[in-house]
Amino acid sequence: MNAPARLDSTPRLEDFPYRLTDNVRFADLDPNQHVNNAVYATYFETGRVTLMKDRSYGLMPSGVTWIMVRLDMHFRAELRWPGTIEMGLGVVKFGRTSVTFDQVVFSAGVCVASARSVSVLLDEITRKPTPLTDDIMRSFQPWLHRGFDGK
Repeated sequence: MNAPARLDSTPRLEDFPYRLTDNVRFADLDPNQHVNNAVYATYFETGRVTLMKDRSYGLMPSGVTWIMVRLDMHFRAELRWPGTIEMGLGVVKFGRTSVTFDQVVFSAGVCVASARSVSVLLDEITRKPTPLTDDIMRSFQPWLHRGFDGK
């Protein structure tokens, strides 16, 4: 079962079990002096990659890799420099070869952007999607979005 899409409601940071912080960089700004929309894809990538490429979590065994196949972003508020951001990520769906995440960027307690992303597990040699293993799915359990029932 898919978790309901919450694009029309305001996400709560506490619903996202994986979190990290970063700085807003001056280089992130556009001529309007706020963070450029394209930079948010990098913030979301940082959240996913930091989690999935950390071998201690068991999400990327030898011989496989992850690729992102979809990213839907919702811009909610302006983000300016200087500042810090808190990124959150939670698993909302398992497919046969994919994992779907809800992700957020917060600044000063305000959700400035949210996204839904889908990553597919690839065999490094064949470059074809490969089924999620029971071990990988177990390794994702700490990162389930609050309210996700695991189906």
